[in-house]
Amino acid sequence: MVEGARYLHRPGRTATEADNVLFTTLTMNTQALHLDAAFAQTQEFGQRLMNSMWTLSTMVGASVAQLTQGTLVAQLGLGDISFPHPLFAGDTLYTESVISGKRLSTSRPGQGIVTITHTGRNQDGTVVALATRTALIRCLPEGGEG
Repeated sequence: MVEGARYLHRPGRTATEADNVLFTTLTMNTQALHLDAAFAQTQEFGQRLMNSMWTLSTMVGASVAQLTQGTLVAQLGLGDISFPHPLFAGDTLYTESVISGKRLSTSRPGQGIVTITHTGRNQDGTVVALATRTALIRCLPEGGEG
């Protein structure tokens, strides 16, 4: 991975009401803003919000094929997570990632720590989610490219 490299993860993922209800109930989140359409209509946004943890999980998941498939040892952490604009059922989530840092592990030969900054946008280009992820990955063999 090259520090500063930017990846656009396509295709996007259109969020559905089924995604929201299934994810929310599987994770035992009883927040009415995700489950109760009548209640949500009386609130600030006038409709149910996509569960932000679904948005985060989908955003990270969209990056796997290009960034960590076959190289990930462990996810070490997530930080600087924010949701500056809601995502709704029917919106399409587009994700991009930037390699914002990398270093060799001092305790695990052949492995490195990579920091990835993920940005999720809806179909209008509005940022709906931001997150920084730190992962432990296998390094290329010495002399390998990448």
